[in-house]
Amino acid sequence: MGAAAAIDLHGRRALVTGAARGLGASIARRLAAAGAGVLVADVRKDLAVELCAELAADGGEARFVELDVRDAAGVAAVFRDLDEAGEPVDILVNNAAVDVSRPIEHLTAEEVTRVVETDLLGPMYLCLETYRRMIARGGGHIVNILSTAANRTWTEAAPYASAKSGLRAFTHTLFKEAQRDCAGIGVTGIIAGGMETPFVMERFPDADVTMLQSPDVVADTVLYALSVPAGSVVGELVVVPRREPSWP
Repeated sequence: MGAAAAIDLHGRRALVTGAARGLGASIARRLAAAGAGVLVADVRKDLAVELCAELAADGGEARFVELDVRDAAGVAAVFRDLDEAGEPVDILVNNAAVDVSRPIEHLTAEEVTRVVETDLLGPMYLCLETYRRMIARGGGHIVNILSTAANRTWTEAAPYASAKSGLRAFTHTLFKEAQRDCAGIGVTGIIAGGMETPFVMERFPDADVTMLQSPDVVADTVLYALSVPAGSVVGELVVVPRREPSWP
């Protein structure tokens, strides 16, 4: 990850969803350390404000954006506010996600809707607002955080795997359209294996952490995708623990 460590993002603005904790916070820290101004987007205001204060204390630039990715109108309003403030988004990282680990026969419609809205529709709403603006400016980069569930599912993962599989397909389509529409736009999907984050540990407190990877490794992978020179783009990356059971 030497290239990622050396990347200079000064003068660029990054919006990271689900950034208040876990992988999102790791990504926000890496982006801020590389010089980007970070928009910490989340529904968890207290945690997000704490992270912004931490980044500022370390010399970074960050501010909180209250955002529920499931709210298409709210997403559009955030981008209108950024337009009015003259703060275009150069880097979008769609990281926010939820899961419900339950057999299909016991799932409720509300649970399925919450997962699909957060993990698939939310990123699509963000991409719709971001991509057209990036085309108008002639550049930018969109990173969608995927999962091994986008490639191979398992029991009790129906809504999550369905959403992540859909997001992977959407990301591939967006990549192809960016090739056609604007050579300055990068689109990358990152298939991440299990991480030692609240997303995993709160649902599986007895999980074997030796089977998990640090979220910082995945955050470094995001920076690597952003570091590729103009003329090339990394369409998809896979980063999993060596003992990842769900890959390939």
